[in-house]
Amino acid sequence: MRYKKSKSLVTIPERFLTQRNRLFSFVGTSLLSITGWKVSGQIPDMKKLLVVLAPHTSNWDFVYGMALILSLKIKIYWLGKHSIFKKGVTRLLKSLGGIPVNREDAKNTINDVLEIAKREGGILIGLSPEGTRKKAEKWKSGFLRIAKSMECPILLVAIDYPSKEISFRELFHPTGDNQRDIEYLKKYYKDFIGKIPEYF
Repeated sequence: MRYKKSKSLVTIPERFLTQRNRLFSFVGTSLLSITGWKVSGQIPDMKKLLVVLAPHTSNWDFVYGMALILSLKIKIYWLGKHSIFKKGVTRLLKSLGGIPVNREDAKNTINDVLEIAKREGGILIGLSPEGTRKKAEKWKSGFLRIAKSMECPILLVAIDYPSKEISFRELFHPTGDNQRDIEYLKKYYKDFIGKIPEYF
């Protein structure tokens, strides 16, 4: 098992590393450095892994998340609301792993993810479990259905604004009881503060 250590204290399996334009990597690293963000933790060496990042309370989460992807040169697919894939940036976002999601057609999204995993022999895919940056009293269970369909655990990633840290933390294995799992995860992420705390 070979790992490559990044400059940001994150351990990434070689299977999830990719070659990327040096300018992109420079931009991502510079943005995190200038704004004072640090990244820590480890990504397990598994063929299929669902990554969830929370709490998601601001558009800035997307900005820092993309900076992280560029900085780490990590090959990850991510699910984003179809409305952000606007004319002029769609090709760029897709080249960086973006998969547009129409909430009215969630079944096709899961099929798309499974097709990529089958084609590439595995997949690292990320999303926000809340499904929105606004306050969501009830989380949707789509991310749990994706994990079940892929037969994989969930890597919990936290973004904490007071400490300015994005941390890759522990693996969560869904129990099959979606409501119970959601309540557990909501409680877990209460230890981390988003940019707009009242939205979580």
